[in-house]
Amino acid sequence: MFKKIVNRVKETKLSMRTKLTLSLCAIAIALLTSSFISIMEYSRMSDYVSSLIAANIKNIGVAQKLTEVSSQYNLGILAVIGDEEVSDIPDFRQQEFVNYCDSLRASTASNLISPLTDSVMYAYSAYMLTSLELSDVLKSDFIDTRTWYFERLQPQYQRLNGYIDSLSDAVYLELKKNSETFQRGFYRSIIPGAVAVAVGLLLVLMLLFFLLVYYVNPIYKMLDGLSNYRSFNKKYSYTFDGDDQLSELNDGITELAGENQQLRRRVSDLRNKINNTGI
Repeated sequence: MFKKIVNRVKETKLSMRTKLTLSLCAIAIALLTSSFISIMEYSRMSDYVSSLIAANIKNIGVAQKLTEVSSQYNLGILAVIGDEEVSDIPDFRQQEFVNYCDSLRASTASNLISPLTDSVMYAYSAYMLTSLELSDVLKSDFIDTRTWYFERLQPQYQRLNGYIDSLSDAVYLELKKNSETFQRGFYRSIIPGAVAVAVGLLLVLMLLFFLLVYYVNPIYKMLDGLSNYRSFNKKYSYTFDGDDQLSELNDGITELAGENQQLRRRVSDLRNKINNTGI
């Protein structure tokens, strides 16, 4: 049974059109498949990294808000201390500051940003506890407000501001890391396309070799044989291995050329006979 199937496959003849169509379809399928893979990979990587980069940019804005809130409050305290007539104690936008920290903690899974956010909260708590002494300091007659500000409150503020700066640097570092990841993902996504182009070029070269060997060269040989036949009345005897329409065409030319030579020979013999009889 298997031998019958093999013999049947061997006996199946592929036409020129079928061979060329299959070759071109193979190239098209390879290029389309690799292009689809490249597009899907790039789209997946782009969506993922773009969301991370967008979150990093948002976190940078949040870190700037932390600096703005703490700086505004600290300058407000300095204004109260510098102006004896000011009696209103500035309001630290506490809930807003806490919400910013919670937003940073929740929006990233980085092992560096979350601990830094906790450090900011601890420094904020220490700074707030010290700043709550302001009302007692203003009422006291023996405590120098400026000394209290520069020796007690300002170190706490600098500590808080330092942690906020470290947090901002960590967010910038994560943004840089995600940008580099996006760049690497872009190059990785174009690898299938590059492979497809290489495979496509290889298939084109193979197809060119196939056309030259099995079609172009035989056609030139057939033309040379026809030229010799027409110009020098040589026998057309070109043969090549093949089982498609080109082989059938060559067999037909061989047969027609042979029949034409026989006809010419008969005509020539007939003319000679007539000439000899006339003499």
